[in-house]
This record gives sequence, C-alpha cells and structure tokens, in this order.
Amino acid sequence: MLKGINVVWFKRDLRHEDHVPLVEATRSGAVTPIYVVEPEYWKLPDASGRQWAFTAECLLDLQNSLNEIGLPLIVRTGDIVSILSDLHARFGVKSLFSHEETGNAWTFNRDKRVDHWSKTNHVTWFQYPQFGVVRKLKDRDGWASKWDTFMGLSPIMLPAELENGPDLNSDPIPSGIELGMASDPCPERQTGGRMEGLRVLSSFLQTRGQAYHKEMSSPNSAFDSCSRLSPYVAYGALSMREVVQATQTRVSEVRQKSRSESGTWRAALSAFAARLHWHCHFIQKLEDEPRFEYSNVHRGFDNIRDEKQTDEERLKAWTTGHTGYPFVDACMRALNQRGWLNFRMRAMLMSFASYQLWLHWRKTGLCLARKFTDYEPGIHWNQVQMQSGTTGINTVRIYNPVKQSHDQDPDGQFIRQWVPELKRVNEEFIHEPWTMTPMEQKMVGCVIGEDYPERIVEHIVAARFARTNIYDRKKSREFREEAKQINQKHGSRKKIRKNGPG
Repeated sequence: MLKGINVVWFKRDLRHEDHVPLVEATRSGAVTPIYVVEPEYWKLPDASGRQWAFTAECLLDLQNSLNEIGLPLIVRTGDIVSILSDLHARFGVKSLFSHEETGNAWTFNRDKRVDHWSKTNHVTWFQYPQFGVVRKLKDRDGWASKWDTFMGLSPIMLPAELENGPDLNSDPIPSGIELGMASDPCPERQTGGRMEGLRVLSSFLQTRGQAYHKEMSSPNSAFDSCSRLSPYVAYGALSMREVVQATQTRVSEVRQKSRSESGTWRAALSAFAARLHWHCHFIQKLEDEPRFEYSNVHRGFDNIRDEKQTDEERLKAWTTGHTGYPFVDACMRALNQRGWLNFRMRAMLMSFASYQLWLHWRKTGLCLARKFTDYEPGIHWNQVQMQSGTTGINTVRIYNPVKQSHDQDPDGQFIRQWVPELKRVNEEFIHEPWTMTPMEQKMVGCVIGEDYPERIVEHIVAARFARTNIYDRKKSREFREEAKQINQKHGSRKKIRKNGPG
C-alpha cells in the first residue's frame, strides 16, 4: 500500500494549465487526478444535455492533455463521497486538492458532504480560489483591488518532475443518454475543450473583436464580434486570469501603435476589459448569499409574482419562441439552436418574461439556465433577478420589445433568419406584423393567428401593469432601509459599465 495519495478533484476547472490545486498536489508526492460524473447533478432542473455535451468535450481534451504529461485522469461516475471512500480504503488518501466552487445549491450541499467526509477521515482538503471571488468576504470595500491583485499573479506552472499515483483504470465518459438526460439538440452550439477555447480567445483578440464595443448589442453582429469565451471560462477550460492577462498583453500591443494604425481596437479592448470585472462581481454575490438562487434578493418583493401559479401557456410560448413578438421569438429560437445569446438580448428575454408576461423569475430562469451552454449560476441568477426587478438596488429596466427590434435589427435581417414565417414581410411591418391588414397578410403569406401567432399580450399595457406593481412595493421606508443594506453588502465599489459582460 502507498503511504497515501494526493487526490486532485477536477470540477468546473477542466484544464491543467494555471491550475493551483494540481501544482500544489505535485509538491506533496504522488498525484491522482479524478473527475466524477455526478448523475444526480445532471438530473437537476438547471442542467441540460447541451451543457453535458460541452463538458464531455472539455473532459476528453483534459484527459488527453494530462496523459501527455504522464498524469492520467481517472473518470468515475457516481457519488463523490463514495468514490473518495473507496480510494481511501484502497490506497489511503493523504490530502484532497480542488478549486473552490460557487455553484448552485446542489454543489454547495455536496461540498458540505465532502467537507464532513474529509474531517471524519482526517483527510486535509485544500481548496484554492479559481477566480477573483473571495470566500468569507466581510464586505465589498477593497474588493476591486483584490481582484486586480489576483488577476495580476503569474499563472502557476507544473514542475518538470511529476509522480503519478496508483495505476487505475478510468471509466468511459458517458453520453447524455447514459446519464438519463432528455434529448437536447443544439446543432450550432460551441465545441468544448481547451484547444478550442484558446482558438476562440486568439481570434477575438486578433481579429473578431475589433468592433466589439459597437457590435456587441445587436444579435446580427454579436455572434461574431463578442468574445464567445464564456463557456470556456464557465467550465474552466480557460482560466479567467489567463483571459485577463491575454487581454492586457493585447492592449499593450495596440498602445504601441498610432491611433490610425490601431483603428477601433483601443475602444474595443477597453470595453471588453471593463466587462471582465463583471464575471467575478456577480459570482461574489452568490458566494456571499446562496439564497439568491431561490429567493428574492429584496424580500420586499416576496409574493409579487406567484411561482406556483405560473401561466404555462405563456411560459411555453416564450420558451419556444411563439409569443407573437418577432424579435423576442427570433432571439429565443436562436438561443435554442446555438446555446448562446449576447447580453442585451438575454436581458430583453428575461425582462419580457418578467414584466410583459408577469412570470416568476425562478421558472423562467430555469428555462434559460438549461438553454445557456455557458450557464454560470453566480452570474445567471443575479442577472435573472436584476432583469426581473427584484434586487431592490438596480434600475428597473422594462425593455420595449418593439423598440429593441427597431434598434437592434432595423431591417429585420435577424428576424427573417430565425422566424421564417415572416421572411416575406417587408421592413414596414417586420417589427409589428399585427399592424398589417388582412389583405396584406395574405399577400405575404403570413396570416396572423394562423401562420404566426397573435401577440400573447399587448406589451404597452402589460408593461404599465408591471411598473405599477414594482414601484408600489418600493414606496415604503422599510423597503428603502433593506435596499440600503443590500447595497452595502453587494453593491459594486467600482464603477462598472452598465451594459454588462459581453
């Protein structure tokens, strides 16, 4: 029997580069890297087949890269505590190494079980921050400086000499079907893996991102002009630190050129660099207060919408892209096919569901979570509540779906791509097809109510109802006092651009 092995537990950090737990474990002796496929997790209502498919590709890439350096990754399917117990009984687990994780409530409770197991079995569990999120943070004062310091550290490198643990066979990486997951076709989603992530990073910083600041809001341009790095960071194929430092290096290169030579790159990179702070800013909120996944940030909004009395007809129309609002439907259908959507359009979809449809954010938030290949709980649930008006500290933004359509897709190009029922409708009516006369509808082959649905609500009236209900809750002194406390604990101490991450 070995004197004890050091287990490196990979979770949402699927790389071996800039991986502090792996490096620290190698300094302590024999290393056994493991990844546990947790069937219970993949049956949760915020998990989806597209997410697992992306994860599996990242996992295969990690397995290959670890094999190349002589540290085979051991994949197991099951419960992490049971698997650790088996390794401990057979070989003796000296220490467990992993990154800290700010995930959903399930992973939070799972980590509590692992902590209990490690203490019971006298196994030291070393956890290291992966992002600029600070565990057990007392307040936000100085948080931005801590973020800058963390991101400025040199990526940690593996030593040349590596000692592998016991020779173990790895389970095969299961398919979504083998995990009992529902079919989730997403034909145009991004491909997982570190190598693909590095390619995406390079193409954004060298070519695609030159008009980022101008083109990130419109879905016509955002699929190419936004970084598209979010899923690779969410599953740890790339570390946030290396993305930040690669961006800073590119900024330095651009600054050495004249303004005429650099073109729009200075403005584009400045906008992108500012938005990188948003990532950890939002995850920090969930780290500090995990209840934000389930309950209103501001309790003054409790019961303003009834989660148990969800209008299933409205929810289905919104989820499938059949609300009768062309731009809303185009965005949802694109998301269904691609697994990604730019920030402004995500915000509009959530705003429309929360205000015009008056649906509870938890139900709609779960629908979107499953659709996003880049689902990151800390970002997702805070954004969901921001766009639903339940934080008590953020400006209430009720997006007008028709105005957004005119602003972001003026000639209807995006609408026609994703809502083919409207492909023959001209620019005069493409944003509001219900304004066509019956004769005009027949002429373009799109009869409202037959070929394309009637509007599910009248958006101006619905928005007025929502605004009245939201602001009625905000009038009391008690509401303002709680809002002040929320802002003190979770509000940003550094000015961050309003548009959010790209």
